[in-house]
Amino acid sequence: MSRVARDPSRLVFVGGLHRSGTTPLARAMAEHHEISGLVGTGAMEDEGQHLQDVYPKAKVHGGAGRFALDPRAHLTEDSPLVTSDAADRMWTAWEPFWGLDRRLLVEKSPPNLIMGRFLQAVFPGSALVIVMRHPVSVALATAKWRRLLSRHAQNATSVDAMVQNWVRAHEILRDDLSQLDRVVVLRYEELVAEPATELARVQELLDVDEPIPHSSLRADHSSGYEQQWQEMGRSLLGRRRRASLVEKHAETVATFGYRMDDLSTVGPLPAPLRR
Repeated sequence: MSRVARDPSRLVFVGGLHRSGTTPLARAMAEHHEISGLVGTGAMEDEGQHLQDVYPKAKVHGGAGRFALDPRAHLTEDSPLVTSDAADRMWTAWEPFWGLDRRLLVEKSPPNLIMGRFLQAVFPGSALVIVMRHPVSVALATAKWRRLLSRHAQNATSVDAMVQNWVRAHEILRDDLSQLDRVVVLRYEELVAEPATELARVQELLDVDEPIPHSSLRADHSSGYEQQWQEMGRSLLGRRRRASLVEKHAETVATFGYRMDDLSTVGPLPAPLRR
């Protein structure tokens, strides 16, 4: 493969916590005639993290709902892993699963959310597309997903811990944004409600000639978690647990435009995140 074909500016990394909408976003992008995603990898959700051997996978740092709480998961340009050999090994691992005739090549993995500076250093000129979703919806969806994947009790993570993980991950992202060159942050709720508007921001970032298809994006995937959150208030224990979560996290979560007491209300995306 020629050096021109391996131009790092062709790469588009998609990131966001597990159950935040990274998979439907990446699939929508890959429907564009200029963009290819990883397909047929045999890995869960065709995530590139599972194919490469340069950096530790999210499961090494606790997996879904936990990994951002491990400081080692936050990789930057200062990481000793930033080498030309690393770039070659990662590209080689992903290359067989891309349609190389497309101009842009997407790699989607949740840890990209807090690895933007590292990926930018390894692949200069690459782009980063982040999707974020309400922390309670993410926590409830992740809890359900983890139960389906494993019957082992040690794999259980409390909603409180997963909201802490959400807060830490997005604080890292917010702090890193000033050092990222090509990045756009989307919110899942806006993406599924106004897909054409939000994907236009991705189109502009990537400089593709036509709008990104969005017929596969659905707006009803969070309704069940909104109902589950409300139903917690029907019992004394549930009300106490919910009140504790609201009291503990509401102020911090509000800085990202979300309300802990109402999953259906989404405020404006804060300026630091809307670049």
